[in-house]
Amino acid sequence: MRSHTGETPFTCDQCGKDFKQNAHLKMHMIIHSGEKLHECDQCGKTFFSASNLKIHMTVHSQEKPHSCSLCGKSFSRLYNLKVHQKIHTGVRNHMCFECGKTFVTAFVHTVVNMHCPEKPYKCSHCDKTFSQSENLKRHERIHTGEKPYHCTACGKSFTQSSSLLSHTKNCLRVSESECVCVCVCVVCV
Repeated sequence: MRSHTGETPFTCDQCGKDFKQNAHLKMHMIIHSGEKLHECDQCGKTFFSASNLKIHMTVHSQEKPHSCSLCGKSFSRLYNLKVHQKIHTGVRNHMCFECGKTFVTAFVHTVVNMHCPEKPYKCSHCDKTFSQSENLKRHERIHTGEKPYHCTACGKSFTQSSSLLSHTKNCLRVSESECVCVCVCVVCV
């Protein structure tokens, strides 16, 4: 009857959430205690509920009962099959409001949304913008010609530390204190 009346007489004293049945409140209380009573006998990972453990066990069993009728690919979870089938149907109902790009799931949208992060750092020489100040500084060296990274063996300078690292891999150590540059790049040849 409570499902019809909407009555929820059982309240969590930790967070105030209400429940229709005392059993549901008891299950909920496990979240607050941190107890994970259901342990995987294969890897030791623990879970709040038996149903979550059951879902997890498909990882170990390699059981993939849900198959795509279009390509034959199999999945352990029905949800994953449904997401996969959107590839075939072309359904991409989650959109980034910044750039208009669409995604198969909201999760993928959230993760991939980093493709259009806020870029508050603007180059003073051109219109390029960056999400991090370090990237702006690295870029501006193109305009200023600054080369703060130097090879101690041959004295050659570089705008980026990664370029110096690549360069030093081409240096042949003659002794501990001396290097001979054996560059094969166009600039050194």
